[in-house]
Amino acid sequence: MITIIPAIDILDGKCVRLEQGDYLNKKIYNEDPLDAARRFEEQGVKRLHVVDLDGARDSHVVNYTALERIALKTSLVVDFGGGIKSDSDLKLVFDCGAAIAVIGSIAVTERDLFQDWLFAYGPEKIILAADIKDGNIAVLGWTKVTEITLNEFLHYYKCMGIQQVLCTDISKDGLMLGSSIDLYKSMVTEFPLMKIIASGGISSADEIKKLDEAGVAGAIIGKALYEGRIRLDELKEYF
Repeated sequence: MITIIPAIDILDGKCVRLEQGDYLNKKIYNEDPLDAARRFEEQGVKRLHVVDLDGARDSHVVNYTALERIALKTSLVVDFGGGIKSDSDLKLVFDCGAAIAVIGSIAVTERDLFQDWLFAYGPEKIILAADIKDGNIAVLGWTKVTEITLNEFLHYYKCMGIQQVLCTDISKDGLMLGSSIDLYKSMVTEFPLMKIIASGGISSADEIKKLDEAGVAGAIIGKALYEGRIRLDELKEYF
């Protein structure tokens, strides 16, 4: 069964949402990410996806204190991504309480380093982030689109033992116009042993059910929760 994973994106220490990764197009939803995390926990959520937008932009982990506060003061299982570019970044993320690290750009730009991390920490501790635009992998906070296709990227890391993939369709992100369900269906078919986590554009409880029926392992929901388009009490069976 699919797992619902609310998202907290942190920029300048605040809980925000962007549209299609545009830092100039942001909306602040909470001044304190811990407050947002506690609200999700109170509603019965078990998992949380935390994104360090400052880190993604600046190429090193920035909002580790917010991660640490959430990990210490809630019981949520936290996955954390954004700005993990070095051994010290990854160690810091785990030391501050993240259960799982979400890593994308390094898996493209420094494959040997990413493979070292995968072997050192194990596939259960690392989620491969596959951020795509027009079918190709994007890196560096979505500012650069590579010539690497999604399937090429996933087949390579399938051979390296990756078990979890978070795929974000950038063209859908933050718009609440619906997710790329057909894309995720094809990923589940092509990579049946991988846990596929969908992200970007999810805007209704009905979509969650369709993703579940397609065999998707997780769904990250952000703006639709903050804007009230999706209510968590509609989705308790997926916690």
